[in-house]
Amino acid sequence: MSSEEVAQHMVGYYSSVLPVVRNQPVHVQFSNHKELKTDNSPNQERAQAALRALSSAHMDSVAPAPSSVLRVVVENMVCSVTMDTLYQVFSKFGTVLRIIVFTKNSQFQALLQYADGQSAQAAKVLLDGQNLYNGCCTLRISFSKLTALDIKFNNERSRDFTRPDLPSGEAQAMEHHGPGIPTAFTSPGLIPAAPYPTATHGFPHAFTITPTVSYPGLTMPALPGALTSLPLTATSRLGFTTIPAANAVLSVHFVDVCVYGDVMRVKILFNKKENALVQMADATQAQLVMSHLTGQRLHGKPLRITLSKHSSVQLPREGHEDQGLTKDFSCSPLHRFKKPGSKNYSNIFPPSATLHLSNIPPSVVEDDLKRLFCSSGAVVKAFKFFQKDHKMALIQLGSVEEAIESLIQLHNHDLGENHHLRVSFSKSSI
Repeated sequence: MSSEEVAQHMVGYYSSVLPVVRNQPVHVQFSNHKELKTDNSPNQERAQAALRALSSAHMDSVAPAPSSVLRVVVENMVCSVTMDTLYQVFSKFGTVLRIIVFTKNSQFQALLQYADGQSAQAAKVLLDGQNLYNGCCTLRISFSKLTALDIKFNNERSRDFTRPDLPSGEAQAMEHHGPGIPTAFTSPGLIPAAPYPTATHGFPHAFTITPTVSYPGLTMPALPGALTSLPLTATSRLGFTTIPAANAVLSVHFVDVCVYGDVMRVKILFNKKENALVQMADATQAQLVMSHLTGQRLHGKPLRITLSKHSSVQLPREGHEDQGLTKDFSCSPLHRFKKPGSKNYSNIFPPSATLHLSNIPPSVVEDDLKRLFCSSGAVVKAFKFFQKDHKMALIQLGSVEEAIESLIQLHNHDLGENHHLRVSFSKSSI
């Protein structure tokens, strides 16, 4: 660090707040070394590259990213590169929302949309000019003029990771763009890439990357940390229909997950009651839970969520009691996604301090809802009914952690008049 004072602040802070990186707790303590020397020797090249990239990232962060959409061109493509490959690599720098792959001018290209411009900026700084594999598949990355990608179908050419309910139709995906920007896929010369010619609805089972194993072919000597050190998690297979059923089971520490999918079964571990196995309706929902909730704080502790080795949560055998630690929710009336193509899929957002409330009866007024959320221990900072429909409202609480706890406590709360409150995270703020 720049000084001992800064180092002391860092160690002090992380002694009370345990940081979690890629689902692993990180412990920070003082070293016996007074300083680090990074000379030009071969074993220090990566350290030097890390410092250069960090300096570059700091300079670039002064100006906001022009777009959250990146255009990726793969040059010298000796090895196969697919949508799945790109998702794994680019997910290390932020939440990837949508990807479209295609071939243009005999080059494999992609448009990739992040959840925010900062992630796109970081990916561009650290990946542009790097090789996906040893000596080949060079990435050329630039910001797209498009503001967003509008994807109609989930298949091997296009995928919207926020909309697993989309059909796998063969029609070409289109893009949403700002004024004056031509639609990219109207050109007759564009031929969509098909990395797996026989694939129709997903990638083959042979592509089985486990949550803790790095992909051996990815080497980027000039990149800080290099892609060989990035664990390519099973989130890369988000939403594909060929995902093994085992990936629908999560190992969860301190969390309620129904906002991202339908919980089928829960088993609290006998010897570690702060941990549980949670079986979601399918693997897509399990991945949504992992991507949105890992690292979030609940009751003062970070949530740790990983894929379980178990294919399903087993109920206790008839006549055997398990002290009420296992429960079946498969017939619960509270499932949000049981209807095929449910519009709830389009309203899935990361945890935020602002909650979306719906199913509010006419007799319930603003003060009633404020008192209700204050009773759950939250601080209400702002409230707003929807102008055209007072059945819905936004409420902003003091923190994301307060919002998570309030959602757990108050979703399905009986407001009277046969109305039960519906609570979800909002993408908007008040």
